[in-house]
Amino acid sequence: MLKKKIALSWLAIVILGFSLSGCKSDKSQAPTDKEIADAYTYMLGRYIVLRQENNDINVEKVGYNKIKYNPLGSAQFVNPNMDVAYLESWLAVDSTHAVILNVPEVKGRYYTAELLDGWGEVITNINERNYPDHPYGKFALVIKGTNPANVGDAMKIELPAAKAKMLARVELRGTPDIAVKLQRQFTLDVPEGIKIAPPLEVPAFTNAKLIGGAIFDKPDEVLASYPDVMPDAARYQALVKKVAAYRQTGDSAANNVEDVVNEKAIPAFLAGAKGFGTQKGGWSVSYVTGKFGNDIMARDIIDYGGLWANVASDAIYFIGLTDSDQQILNGSSTYEIRFPKGEWPGSAVNAFWSVTLYSVPDYGVVANSLERYSINNVSGLKPNADSSLSIWLAAAKPAESAAENWLPTPAAKGFALTFRMYVPKKEVLDGSWFPAPIKKK
Repeated sequence: MLKKKIALSWLAIVILGFSLSGCKSDKSQAPTDKEIADAYTYMLGRYIVLRQENNDINVEKVGYNKIKYNPLGSAQFVNPNMDVAYLESWLAVDSTHAVILNVPEVKGRYYTAELLDGWGEVITNINERNYPDHPYGKFALVIKGTNPANVGDAMKIELPAAKAKMLARVELRGTPDIAVKLQRQFTLDVPEGIKIAPPLEVPAFTNAKLIGGAIFDKPDEVLASYPDVMPDAARYQALVKKVAAYRQTGDSAANNVEDVVNEKAIPAFLAGAKGFGTQKGGWSVSYVTGKFGNDIMARDIIDYGGLWANVASDAIYFIGLTDSDQQILNGSSTYEIRFPKGEWPGSAVNAFWSVTLYSVPDYGVVANSLERYSINNVSGLKPNADSSLSIWLAAAKPAESAAENWLPTPAAKGFALTFRMYVPKKEVLDGSWFPAPIKKK
């Protein structure tokens, strides 16, 4: 009897040992707070794009393979671009059907047809710079590795998956009627029979109330929905699956993930969005845009604040929210942006430039009697006596300003600026050139 009790005791100890060992092993497999935050940050970019696709297809009903020709100079959009005629489309192909994009011949003005993937990364820009031997004409959009029968004599553009977003732009250049005519000549030839999967549904969330731990609800499905070109994607995706598996082990784990997401990951992301990029003279800029390498935070911030951003070599945006003394811009004050002789913005671009003034926080244009919302290279600006160039910002025209050089601001209200540089030169891309400071007078 004693031997039996001893045997049972040893058995209990062995079982307990295995149990404790298992608990220790499970605990050692729990992700760190940093791993949870990194996994969340990685997934957020894809979720923002999925949210947009769901909104456009299921709410706005824009459809796939249909071009939306945005109204010229419309102020009904957030952060409207007054420099170009826009058109956009959600494109969808399958392994046996290509969609043919017809690009018109555009002479003497900037244009591009930008194609983007499901993470907000630029696939390519169709224009004379990237396709000098075929800058216009027919382009067959196909899934990588496929050869649909309807490609014909069109140039093949391989997409990483069945879907892509297109955003095309044509410079107005002082002749908007010609720009609109060209805008309408971007067309699609769409064969019958394309099999199109509906958008992958994701929980509703807003920029003000971001998605929480639910971002890990269906990792396999979300990650399989679109390939990621990020070099370190495999490591991040393994991390996502690790966090998702841990989250499913019980309420304690699920609550821990939720706490880390809400108390660390999201605040760190929002803090990064506020202080993002290089800052100087009241301006801020990000040189990591369109193609993000392994920078998951940069990709999130760009997707969050300006989805479908282009690559820096095609366009760089400098954002102005404060003056050179870091005081918030306000229409009750007068400001001057003065470019020294030889450093005018036109000398730093191969295409064109513009500065547009917006109201805040809605980022619409500021209504004014001149209907002037931006100043650019074809605005007929008057140089100063010393050959410098000034742009004036004020509610009423400053006495020192030529009429052409004045951008009206909202009286006693906040505003923001976007300085766009199209096809910037090397000195812009490497940070040697920066817009002149926004100085309060």
